[in-house]
Amino acid sequence: MQDDNLPIWLPRLAVQGGPRFLQIADALQAAVADGSLKPGDRLPPQRQLAAQLGVDLTTITRAYDETRRRHLLEGRGARGTYVAAPKVELTAILDLSMNTPPPPDGVDFDDMLKQGLSQVLMRADTELLMTYHLGGGSDSDRKAGAKWLAPMFGSLDSGQVVVCPGAQAAIAALILALTEPGDVILAEPASYPGLRAAATQFGRRIIAVEADKHGMVPEVLEQACRQHKPGLVYLNPTLQNPTAITMPERRRKELASIAKRCNVRIVEDDPYWLLADAPPPPIATFAPEQVYYISTLSKCLTPGLRVAFVLIRDPHERERFLVALRSFALMVAPLTAALATQWILDGSADGLMEGVRKEARLRHRMARDILAGRYSGAGDGL
Repeated sequence: MQDDNLPIWLPRLAVQGGPRFLQIADALQAAVADGSLKPGDRLPPQRQLAAQLGVDLTTITRAYDETRRRHLLEGRGARGTYVAAPKVELTAILDLSMNTPPPPDGVDFDDMLKQGLSQVLMRADTELLMTYHLGGGSDSDRKAGAKWLAPMFGSLDSGQVVVCPGAQAAIAALILALTEPGDVILAEPASYPGLRAAATQFGRRIIAVEADKHGMVPEVLEQACRQHKPGLVYLNPTLQNPTAITMPERRRKELASIAKRCNVRIVEDDPYWLLADAPPPPIATFAPEQVYYISTLSKCLTPGLRVAFVLIRDPHERERFLVALRSFALMVAPLTAALATQWILDGSADGLMEGVRKEARLRHRMARDILAGRYSGAGDGL
């Protein structure tokens, strides 16, 4: 029997109105919609409401669970159940100021995050996720990095992989580790803006080296190396930002040979290699001791996953790099690194990356048709 002192938002239950828990959930939803219930309002305790309605406790529990599933309620432990604040769209503006992977059609990021984080919490020691990881990533994170880099380099010693909070942090740390204030950095005339920002911040000079349709010109690079004695050379050889040029294998070998002859270090920033169609081997395969290789998840998967892997063969150079990195970025957030590791190991990263490839190709075809040749772009849409 129903109590006559029911909450004003809850009508009497119909005899034939469907499952009672759904009637209660629908009444709650209607009350939130019309303002009878407002964010922060406390709902009656489940036992009290069950007694008022003359139903069992399970019915009320199911009703509250259903309403919570609709994102209308939130539990606050012993304090009870409250009407949740509505989900707010952060922005309705399409932001094209940053180069980001296109969100692939059919990918449920909510589900990916829930599944990934659930697996992380099941397999990981929660205390380890909440503490410092100062060695360039945990063992499992570095092993995931070696797997991520395997398409470029084959089997790798995971001890040579350093986990960083994004490629920009890796570039900045390499500048600090390999150069001194006033040193020269050689780069192509049109290069990644993040390089210039970091170099300027640290007091290094960037000198442009001529590039042609295949990338940096070898003869000009060798002359610049002998003239300027650079601290490092910055290259972005696959789908170069901003020209979209992919350097052919022969050119990569020539630049690697110059690095060896002139004893100069190369920072190979390669965010798009895994997205490109049959890219040539990285420059780092031709001069492994001279090249510091960076691969990031942010440009292949999603910008919020601020994780990059840096391949540094020499242990002393790795330690110099880590000292520089810790001076301003300390480490990747362990929970973020653990999620990246989970996605790499369980195949979610590969599935997401394939979706990004398909979406990029679709957008490339649209741009090609609309712009009718008045643009430069690779066939894979990047």
